[in-house]
Amino acid sequence: MRYLISLIVIAFAAVSSVRAQEPKERGLLLLQADAIERARTAYAAGGDSANPLIAELMRDARAELGRQLVSVMQKEQVPPSGNKHDYMSLGPYWWPDTTKPNGLPYIRRDGEVNPEYRKYGDNERTDRMREKVFTLALAFSITGLEDYAQRAVRQLSVWFLDPETRMNPHLEYAQAIKGVNTGRGIGIIETYSFRELLDGMILLHSSRAWTPEVDRGMRAWFTSYLDWLLNSPNGKDEAGWKNNHGSAYDVQVSCIAFYLGKREIAKAILQNVGSKRIAVQIEPDGSQPLELERTKSWGYSNMNLDALVYLAVLGERVGVDLWRFEMPDGRSIRRAIDFLLPFALGQKEWPWTTLSPLNPERMYLSTAFAAFQYHDERYRAAHLRWKDLMRASRENLFIPELD
Repeated sequence: MRYLISLIVIAFAAVSSVRAQEPKERGLLLLQADAIERARTAYAAGGDSANPLIAELMRDARAELGRQLVSVMQKEQVPPSGNKHDYMSLGPYWWPDTTKPNGLPYIRRDGEVNPEYRKYGDNERTDRMREKVFTLALAFSITGLEDYAQRAVRQLSVWFLDPETRMNPHLEYAQAIKGVNTGRGIGIIETYSFRELLDGMILLHSSRAWTPEVDRGMRAWFTSYLDWLLNSPNGKDEAGWKNNHGSAYDVQVSCIAFYLGKREIAKAILQNVGSKRIAVQIEPDGSQPLELERTKSWGYSNMNLDALVYLAVLGERVGVDLWRFEMPDGRSIRRAIDFLLPFALGQKEWPWTTLSPLNPERMYLSTAFAAFQYHDERYRAAHLRWKDLMRASRENLFIPELD
């Protein structure tokens, strides 16, 4: 009897140990837990060469182990506050006015990125920080190697937590226009990629590097940032935009709210997406006029569509069915997909201005979800058309498996 009890205790301890090592993936926001599990299984069977996605991810992750960490303190410029801990950037499409001796005030050239934007401020460092953390977190989750998690958490600490290098939780000075203002609500889109950062953080929760101190610090930072997004003049301004900026704001705020367990905040936003975004942004024929008027009309139309898809994915968490939301005149996510698809398939020629190439695979994400949600072979066939081209893309980790 004593021997039997010992066996039971040992078995229970073994099960508990396995469970303790399982990634806490139930709370993933936009990453697909099934896709992460498939990647993990593929890696276990084939290592780095299991498939193109894993091969590229592991190359990137190993490189990140030796790359410099980034911080807002590395910028040469000083924000108007005089505090380098404050994030700052310039509006990308604003250029010196060559008719003025000092070039001020800057003037807008939509779609044309001023080289100053890439050199001035924190926007590119933010992207590098997010890419570092996300890459390393994925590598940790797939391989179980703690080195990747430790480096990811160190980068998070440098950007968000360490007193000497941390970013203050606001974007008061984002996308400033020289000679006009010191920052705009529109600059909030520069942290739209935090949706990926948060999923990376969730993957890191099962690592030894994710200590209670790190967890408290990150939650405190994002609590402050969420408050700023919801209540500051710049945050309210961005929430009021009717185009892709408004959609991206809703995605970002919803993701942060879900991460922090503030479900009611996310639900309130998602319940209004139908009337506030879909009904306003999409015409009965499925076109998105506020995106079509841009000089990169194809890219912006798909960017906004992807944001609406993300909102529909998030809506499922709180019982808000945006996949099937439809206005009496037909305005809906599905109608927007149907409008763009013939152009992606080469059945129609895109008549609107676009300074960047019309890349059909831009619809890879939206057609995957359309096939999954609407059970229409047209969407599945379109999605699979680009599958070979997208085999190494991490976008595969955000979409449901169709075959």
